[in-house]
Amino acid sequence: MTHRERRVYLIKALLGEDRRYDGMSVPSGDEAQKRLLRSLMNVRPPMPVGEDFLAVQDAYLREEIARKGVTDISELRPVEDGIYLWQGDITTLSCGAVVNAANSGMTGCYAPCHGCIDNAIHTYAGVQLRLACAEIMERQGHGEPVGCAKVTPAYNLPCGSVIHTVGPAVHGYVTEEAREQLASCYRSCLRAAEEHGIQSVAFCCISTGEFCFPNEEAAEIAVRTVREYKGKTEVIFNVWKDVDLEIYRRLLG
Repeated sequence: MTHRERRVYLIKALLGEDRRYDGMSVPSGDEAQKRLLRSLMNVRPPMPVGEDFLAVQDAYLREEIARKGVTDISELRPVEDGIYLWQGDITTLSCGAVVNAANSGMTGCYAPCHGCIDNAIHTYAGVQLRLACAEIMERQGHGEPVGCAKVTPAYNLPCGSVIHTVGPAVHGYVTEEAREQLASCYRSCLRAAEEHGIQSVAFCCISTGEFCFPNEEAAEIAVRTVREYKGKTEVIFNVWKDVDLEIYRRLLG
């Protein structure tokens, strides 16, 4: 199959899973197809899928990531001992693990093509990740508490694992409890990395998006907590926005 043929195959397979999509056609344009495929993956509930689908999906996603360009941690230069700062798409980073800013349901973002990191990680990891997270939640028997961490395979992402953590949501002003919960996210992820033998972890800016934790204070907590932990795991602070890059540069200067 060509890359485009894989995409069309996946769209048709996902449309065929749900009677509500009966009569829906596959758009002709590449961008429209990509958006539809991502949307279908985003709203798909956690459930098994056939090996043929997975083989095509995995080949498609790995090619998509390769086309975006993969960055290996070995290409980065530390800003201080064991700490790196990198601006880029976390789904293209090859390292021990990337951290996903999850919600308490832990099965990813269900909003089609939403701009959050949870959506991006689940999209490019593949449908296996949502099922793996759902199985963890089923065994746990309740939603994921704020400040904890869970480790899953990364599936089609170029990293080795995904560490999922639920950050605190801020409503109006930052409480001391929220500060401690955010610090707990970083400690829990680093502890989980050590327990699983993960040598490097890339942190996104936990809680600063939909959960509205102020960027600068969140960065201060992140840097302070990582420095205080003093583990052997190498840490990459991954930022996307220029404003976050400047904040971390100042803190790590």
